[in-house]
Amino acid sequence: TLAAQEAGLDDPRLTFDTPADGWPAWQPLSIRQLDGLVRARAATLHTLGIGMRDPVAVCAPAAADTALTFLALTRLGAIPALINPYLDIEPMAEYIRRLGAAGILTDAAHAQQLGQLNPAIPFLADVTDLGQADPDGAPAPYPWYPTDPVAITHSSGTTGLPKAVVHSHASLFAAIRYRLTLPRPQGTDRLLSAMPCAHAAGLIVTNLGLCYGGEVAMLSRQTGPGVLGAIERWRPHSVIGFSATWPDLVKADLPRHDLSSVALWWNTGDCAHEAHIRRLIACGSREVAVRGGRERIPGSVFVDGIGSSEMGHSHFFIQHSAGTSRYGRCIGKPHSFAETAVLGPDGQELPPGEVGELGTKSPTLSLGYWNDSARTYRTRVRGYFLTGDLVYRDEEGYYYHLDRKADSVDLGGGARLYTAASEERVLASCPDVLDCTVVAVRDGDRVVTDVLLQLEEGADPTADRTELVRAALSPEVAATVRQVLAVGDGNIPLTPTGKVRKFVLRQRHLEGSAP
Repeated sequence: TLAAQEAGLDDPRLTFDTPADGWPAWQPLSIRQLDGLVRARAATLHTLGIGMRDPVAVCAPAAADTALTFLALTRLGAIPALINPYLDIEPMAEYIRRLGAAGILTDAAHAQQLGQLNPAIPFLADVTDLGQADPDGAPAPYPWYPTDPVAITHSSGTTGLPKAVVHSHASLFAAIRYRLTLPRPQGTDRLLSAMPCAHAAGLIVTNLGLCYGGEVAMLSRQTGPGVLGAIERWRPHSVIGFSATWPDLVKADLPRHDLSSVALWWNTGDCAHEAHIRRLIACGSREVAVRGGRERIPGSVFVDGIGSSEMGHSHFFIQHSAGTSRYGRCIGKPHSFAETAVLGPDGQELPPGEVGELGTKSPTLSLGYWNDSARTYRTRVRGYFLTGDLVYRDEEGYYYHLDRKADSVDLGGGARLYTAASEERVLASCPDVLDCTVVAVRDGDRVVTDVLLQLEEGADPTADRTELVRAALSPEVAATVRQVLAVGDGNIPLTPTGKVRKFVLRQRHLEGSAP
């Protein structure tokens, strides 16, 4: 569509951190150049017999191959099923097996590993070699309809096998359309995406940046050192990532890095921790209005919220800067495109102050789960999508996130243990703790809690922080604490998007094989 409009065709728009189809890494592509690369890939896929309504699995280590293949398949009217390349190979094979796709496009290493596990679909081509065809060999763009499926992406897999989430053109573009009606946020003219490109959020960021008319750089890996290096090299004005990005960033000695270009940090997925937000907003710089004009001052802004693959876009937002103080896992208020509620077990709306499951209605919501109508309907009640998050709202309409429903534990007598809220308390009370994971398990008739601490560099790993941790928690939760352990990064099992796999930790602790 942008190419057809012939406006700003040669302006720099999209930058990748790896070479792509003969194009060097870190050299920006214009709309005209992107159009040529996408048509070349579409021509190759067309000769492979891929066309309208064909679901095609795509697993590419490089963001460039993921983005360009997504755009090429979309041009053909096919349905890209994008897979995070850092998903463990066995669950990846099972996930692909359940997709029932027409075939898979991946690199040689993944093709070899998957071939040994028989994912039951054919290997179509090496995803890194798709751009060799003549662009003029591509068929005319498929005339899509708003409700047509545009992509299948998967959830993080924190509770088991990732879920296949399908979005339509309308649902994936709804929040972008909304944002284009608003004043443009400072910093979005030059945006660094630390999002996995294969995630729904990665697709939204790519398309939002293109529609804004600014520049977007996409990273293939989202590690803290990699993001810091990209900031210093590419000089973005805003950085967008998942909540797991920020603790990995603040592990570094941030004042030693040049982050002065960053005006905005933008978080989605799980909400971020106050301890990490405060360190980030102390970095960077932003423009503010002053008498007679504008001036640049030290310090940046952090926009927090909560989102998921199924939500399609964060449904909440709250802005933090040096002068704000509304923390405590506050996820803010809903965007105007979302209708939200706190729902009880019977699906009825709960009043302010009561904890329940978050329900939301929005044009950004996914169509459901691919090949799993039972799960699709189980997550719907009275027109709301049930996110699996436990929240409450205050009298002013601000929402607060306490935990994932699957991770919370009933302590009896009206008390409940919320692991995420407990982690927030520990981080706020223990200055030498970089990150925290609370693991609560039921051992017979009692609940026991282990608190795993990842420490700041130079902190004493042998120090006993048990009483400090207990003092940070509510009395009911503190009474369940069995042990407080300082652990290394390798002791915390993570999903490909950096979320902690708490169900794995719970199993380890029940089996007595905790770190």
